[in-house]
Amino acid sequence: MEAFVLQQQLVDRRKRGEIPDQLLFVEHPPVVTMGRNAHAENLLADPELLDRAGIELCHCDRGGDVTYHGPGQIVGYPILDLREWKRDVTAYLRGIEDVLIGALSEFDIQARRLEGVTGVWVSTPGGLAKIAAIGVHISRWVTSHGFALNVDTDLTYFRYIVPCGLTQPVTSLRAIGCGAQREEVIGALSRNFAHVFERDARVFNQEIMETTGS
Repeated sequence: MEAFVLQQQLVDRRKRGEIPDQLLFVEHPPVVTMGRNAHAENLLADPELLDRAGIELCHCDRGGDVTYHGPGQIVGYPILDLREWKRDVTAYLRGIEDVLIGALSEFDIQARRLEGVTGVWVSTPGGLAKIAAIGVHISRWVTSHGFALNVDTDLTYFRYIVPCGLTQPVTSLRAIGCGAQREEVIGALSRNFAHVFERDARVFNQEIMETTGS
């Protein structure tokens, strides 16, 4: 719960105008999270099986269905006051997708949206596969939660869920042959976030956090 507690503290401070916008980068231990709109049937293992596999099960206040976080994944938690950008939730989600697509393009990866759903996909020999998931919470126009990008994630953990309630497979940078390191990817994400949301990248980089807490 370390990351969640820090998020809430920063959200409260952002609402009070005590701090500028933030972007936290986190690496979680294995955890399955159930969003506000999660369907029980998309969790394919009972809590006891997850526990034996070393996976925590958490219910949270983000939007979306069920997803997995774990080592080898970059999770980004933007804490932005959308009143200073656009008061538009859909535009915010599309903006996060733009950040991910732009960051991946720096490594010569052509990523794309999939019409009607939120997230980012890439082409693989087996067809389209999801490489990044998005789930957010917005309170008084201040955002929390965010996105998860698979870098060198152990994809076998996804067998315990139907990711985001979708049937498409998931993939990672390593699985598609990209050897970019975590620090390089974080740099690309920071640059593209600053560009898309018209912020100073130096502000974001002041609050990067890496943790093994969930």
